[in-house]
Amino acid sequence: MGETVATRSRFVRYNPRDSLASLNHPHIAQIYGLEKSSGIHALVMELVEGPTLADRIAQGAIPIDEALPVAKQIAEALEAAHEQGIIHRDLKPANIKVRPDGMVKVLDFGLAKAMEPAPGSSPSVSMSPTITTPAMMTGVGMILGTAAYMAPEQARGKAVDKRADIWAFGCVLFEMLTGTRAFGGEDVTDTIAAVVRAEPAWSALPANTPPGHPTSPASGARNRSQGAIAGYRRRPHRDR
Repeated sequence: MGETVATRSRFVRYNPRDSLASLNHPHIAQIYGLEKSSGIHALVMELVEGPTLADRIAQGAIPIDEALPVAKQIAEALEAAHEQGIIHRDLKPANIKVRPDGMVKVLDFGLAKAMEPAPGSSPSVSMSPTITTPAMMTGVGMILGTAAYMAPEQARGKAVDKRADIWAFGCVLFEMLTGTRAFGGEDVTDTIAAVVRAEPAWSALPANTPPGHPTSPASGARNRSQGAIAGYRRRPHRDR
């Protein structure tokens, strides 16, 4: 994987039981342990059957009646983790699995949080995403696949908190409903520039997307997507 010494040292120090022992939720894939073989470190994670949300979105926009139950389960997973002080920092469709029975599982929870910056490491290294799936091993695909869901300060390489997960959730929900990314570009630079300065094409949301009420789980899709992104921009962030 071409990992750096700094990244490898942080990975070795990571003990899943330390940071995730208190995190047990039906919509979060569990991590059982950390193994090493022939110099390669690997996480032992719960096997979750079914396609990723990215696979489903690749087939086209998801109807609102199908998207809302998925989004609700993702939000419940985030809430449970945040209550335990755990931040995902790399939420995206490729890190979300949807089982055949409709159960949603968020993968790779807590990995980015566990990899704290090593002394002397640069922000760009410390903020690198954790890649565990073969489809995401290629350099360009990996970077673009993550940059589109980064909060602005995360794209700048600054420290993040749980609000970065809320931003990413809004991006994922927007993509589910439209079939396109909230922030896109031909390359990494364009994508990051869009994240920092642009607004999603809100008009791309389906005409039948109800504005609803922020507290209504059945009819607030537009509010949740817009609120997670647009509302996030309005909040003061000390690291900006």
